Amino acid sequence: MTVDRGILAAIGAAVLFGIATPLAKSLTDDVSPLLLAGLLYLGSGIGLALVLAVRTCIATASGISWPRAVDVCWLLAAIAAGGVAGPYLLMLGLTRTDAASASLILNFEGVLTALLAWFVFRENFDRRIAIGMVLIGTGGAVLALGPAPATDSVLGTLAIVGACLAWAIDNNLTRKVSIHDATVIAGTKGLVAGSTSTALALAADAEWPGMSVVSAAAVVGFVGYGLSLTLFVIALRSLGTARTGAYFSLAPFAGAAFAVLLGAPVSVPLLLAGVLMAIGVWLHVTEHHAHMHAHESLTHVHAHTHDAHHEHTHDADWDGREPHSHVHTHDALTHVHPHYPDIHHRHAH
Repeated sequence: MTVDRGILAAIGAAVLFGIATPLAKSLTDDVSPLLLAGLLYLGSGIGLALVLAVRTCIATASGISWPRAVDVCWLLAAIAAGGVAGPYLLMLGLTRTDAASASLILNFEGVLTALLAWFVFRENFDRRIAIGMVLIGTGGAVLALGPAPATDSVLGTLAIVGACLAWAIDNNLTRKVSIHDATVIAGTKGLVAGSTSTALALAADAEWPGMSVVSAAAVVGFVGYGLSLTLFVIALRSLGTARTGAYFSLAPFAGAAFAVLLGAPVSVPLLLAGVLMAIGVWLHVTEHHAHMHAHESLTHVHAHTHDAHHEHTHDADWDGREPHSHVHTHDALTHVHPHYPDIHHRHAH
């Protein structure tokens, strides 16, 4: 069985973000929550900007698709929810909650993402996908068995749940612009959100930390936020929001497993959660969704190769490189093949 590239991207995003939570927790004693959120996102934004610059120098810019028109508005709304509100609420929650408990509460993000995708943004799903989502979510909840989550106040828990809701909104809005270059989307989020949070923190007289803390936050932000978000956008483009959110719900398990590598004991809840999540992932990976469907005529721009959905001609000279990006028109087409609710299959059922 060949695993879809989008599935691998979603799982990779979950693992990177999962291990970032306990690492970010270790920094909360040395810097204010809002400033730490800003530094994490600045680290991701600056790092991805450098990656984009290198890509442009050693390859070609013709394959890079930038958001335009209404897509810019969707991106800014996603940044406000997930890039400013979400990180701040998480850092605020981490100051009142231990890292393990925070990793458990973060399981709500996948559930809220799927619920918004299914019932607000009308993304299709079936019983198999719903059961898989429930098993993955249950696996995250099972991780809470044993010692009760350690929180200093209800505010800590509510803050992290609020962060999950902010990211769920962000995920669904980002899906609308996922057609464009993932590094551009993630890098823009990092730079805008990081600059905003950092400026607000300094305006509130937050104390600037030492260079060791700044450097650590930048590295954690680049890997756990920047690279993770880039992979997440790639997954959104290929799988749709709910399915990507389901795979991303593996992040708490990744965080707990990372804690084991750092010396925490292996527990029965951890093993049981792994089994439940594995079954849920298997249900998603082995999904076979195929039916006769119609594509309406559509004109848009994104990086693409000349596959079954891109059999257009070129008005301008083309050097033959793929993927490449330009405005192109999809003629109306009716056919049948296995597919996910990706950027070319957002039809009703």
